Amino acid sequence: ILVILKRALVHKESGLGLESNKLSDAAFDHIAGVSDGDARIALTNMETAILHFSEKKQIDIKDVEKAIEKKSLLYDKAGEEHYNLISAFIKSMRGSDPDAAIYWLERMLMAGDDPYYMLRRMIRFATEDVGMADPGALTMALNASVSYRMLGQPEGDDVLFQVAIYLATAPKSNAVYMAHKKVKKTIEKKGYSPVPLHIRNAPTKLMKDLDYGKGYQYAHDHKDAFVPQSYLPDDIEDEAFYFPTDRGYEKIVKKRLESWIKFKNTDNES
Repeated sequence: ILVILKRALVHKESGLGLESNKLSDAAFDHIAGVSDGDARIALTNMETAILHFSEKKQIDIKDVEKAIEKKSLLYDKAGEEHYNLISAFIKSMRGSDPDAAIYWLERMLMAGDDPYYMLRRMIRFATEDVGMADPGALTMALNASVSYRMLGQPEGDDVLFQVAIYLATAPKSNAVYMAHKKVKKTIEKKGYSPVPLHIRNAPTKLMKDLDYGKGYQYAHDHKDAFVPQSYLPDDIEDEAFYFPTDRGYEKIVKKRLESWIKFKNTDNES
């Protein structure tokens, strides 16, 4: 969008034909940031600012704000305020406080922050902080992204609030996030262990002669589609990475896993 804006500003035939420094860098950044990813909106906002302040040698961010009536975030040189606001938003959802969550959400929207940035953070939150406690949270966040793209502002703003309230009030679990961290650490420590022969694919006779796939048991041929066989490399066969909580849907997952582990241990003893 910045490229489009800068080209449109200076192009003499299909643009405005003005000097490249007519707008400051901060003004360009602000116009791009509050245009919701829509180049047409960005171009309209730039033209509006130029019409309002055509007599000025250079139009700055404050002029743009006045022209399009959207305040910028209180950025310092490091952009700290932006990160303070998003941190407060995420921590409010993690702390299961929907009122605080939507307060910080509105603060960011009023400041002209990018709604798609907030949507991306909520999609991430749905997996990192809600996870298997409510698998529907990820669906909700993804649906919000699609819905917002269809509606735009201001109609789509309520979509953001709906998903923020949903995530704030959902049961929480970071078990998926922690499982990812643990399995990554294990691979880095143990290296790339070979795939056990019995779960290797055997499309050729040579592979079958090398015992690829030998002894593999097809889960659907067994009761409840479960068979107690190992799927991890031999050197980490007894390793566990995922530890479900007792919260939300994950409680059901935990009971299911516990029953499989118990069955597997009983089978090994026999």
